[in-house]
Amino acid sequence: MAKQQILLVNDMAGHSKVGMGAMIPIFSYLGYPTFNLPTALVSNTFDYGRFNILDTTDYIRGTLPVWKQLGFSYDAVCTGCMFTEEQVRLVADYCRELKEEKGSTVFVDPVMGDGGHLYNGMTEHNVELMRMMVGVADLTFPNFTEAALLTGHAFRLEGISPEEASDMLDDLQKLGCGAALITSCIVDGQNCVVGRSAISETFLLPYEEIPGLFHGTGDLFSAILIAQLLNGKSLKESTRKAMDVVYRLIDRNRNLPDRNRGILIEQFLDELD
Repeated sequence: MAKQQILLVNDMAGHSKVGMGAMIPIFSYLGYPTFNLPTALVSNTFDYGRFNILDTTDYIRGTLPVWKQLGFSYDAVCTGCMFTEEQVRLVADYCRELKEEKGSTVFVDPVMGDGGHLYNGMTEHNVELMRMMVGVADLTFPNFTEAALLTGHAFRLEGISPEEASDMLDDLQKLGCGAALITSCIVDGQNCVVGRSAISETFLLPYEEIPGLFHGTGDLFSAILIAQLLNGKSLKESTRKAMDVVYRLIDRNRNLPDRNRGILIEQFLDELD
């Protein structure tokens, strides 16, 4: 049986293995035909201190009508970093059309911030726009910071209780998504991912944290998670698989001299087997 076709809507970095650059090798290795709609061309991750960005809103505005005229469609759409209100509105409308006409599945990674703070250049308006994207998602998977921003819950470095995690999942689903995960969450002092499926199965999966910031690991997690789901695995099974593979990738790269560049995933695709 032919593999589902995937459309990635995310930024593309020239030097760093983040965004689509981290995700495409995983989908390709696993046999999924993968296409892309870049939201921006970025020279490198911002942590280098100097960078250049080309906003591709004009490209998106011109591309989607061409794809519709040509009859292109996708079985799954995964959205990530988005930069303008017009991008969000165009992509959200396109996702609704695909869901209604083709039964496509929409995955939304509401990239906005981490560590309790919005990323540079992001504002409360971006939070409101991401609430719009979450509203068209079959599954959304914010980190703890992003989940707090989306739902209006307080971000606390020490973490939250299981009851508070459940309330946050409730409020994410009230935005309109079918299912939700919260990654990089501390619940009762334990690092974990909490989730709720579309059939209301709630789970908490603990993990051991490897110290330090590794760029692109969230994108790797997203790609592995989505590939597992498209292969028929449950949300809980898919999440555990993605967590375990990302842990092993970080462990194998813990001594990287330049973590800003991200994990060179092509060298470690054996971890997906």
